[in-house]
Parts: sequence; structure tokens; C-alpha cells
Amino acid sequence: MRFMMLMIPDGYATAEPNAPLDPTRFDAMMQYNEELKAAGILEALDGLHPPSMGARVSFKTGQPIVTDGPFAESKEVLGGYWVINVATLAEAIDWASRCPGSPTETIEIRQIMAFDDWSEDVQAVAEKYPDIKSRIT
Repeated sequence: MRFMMLMIPDGYATAEPNAPLDPTRFDAMMQYNEELKAAGILEALDGLHPPSMGARVSFKTGQPIVTDGPFAESKEVLGGYWVINVATLAEAIDWASRCPGSPTETIEIRQIMAFDDWSEDVQAVAEKYPDIKSRIT
């Protein structure tokens, strides 16, 4: 099963553009990333710039509405993510628990939907898009 571990750092919603990284904390996180890689479970990872450098597209009116960051109503935002491939949610929790997170960080763990998770009628729709379906595991 594939899981996405989502890093949610407190205060990141209001972080300035190009907020500097702490080299010591970055090194600890890179060592953790190396552990995930060495265990053969790491599929992807990325850090994200703060919302002040992003935008949101909403569809409240049925048409796209673009809002530039930062977003006043945000309480929790993503700072980065990992995609890992492990056998169970318990194993994903174990790996998340090993992260050198600070007291201001939370990791949310979500299982990534696989083709087999969908009903037969939804799978039939996906079959119409073979190039996209091939990207779904």
C-alpha cells in the first residue's frame, strides 16, 4: 500500500516568501529521508514553498477564481510530503513516528487510492484513459 505522509508545520501559513531553512534541521530531515530510501519504501518526497508564494483556484461560482497567497483563512498548510510503500497503516505510522519533527510539526498519514480500491464502474471509466490509468498503481 502506498501512503502519503503530509508534513504540517505550525505557522507555515503565514511564512514569508523564500523562508530560510535551518541547516541543522534540514540535515536531520535528510538523514531521515536516507533511512526511508535505505529501507526501500521511499517513492517520492518534496518540500513545499510557503503559501505566500502560491495561489489557489476555487470554483465557488462554477468558474475558476484565483486567489494569490498567503491565504487568510488557512490554519494548517502543507510544508512537504513523502510517498512511501509499506504493508499497513501501522507501518506507515511507525515510519512517521521516526521523523525528526519539531514540537510545532504534525504528520498526517493518508493512504493513496489504488485502482483496485475503486468500484467496477469507476474502474471501467479509468480504462477509457489508458495513459492516465498507467500512472495509477
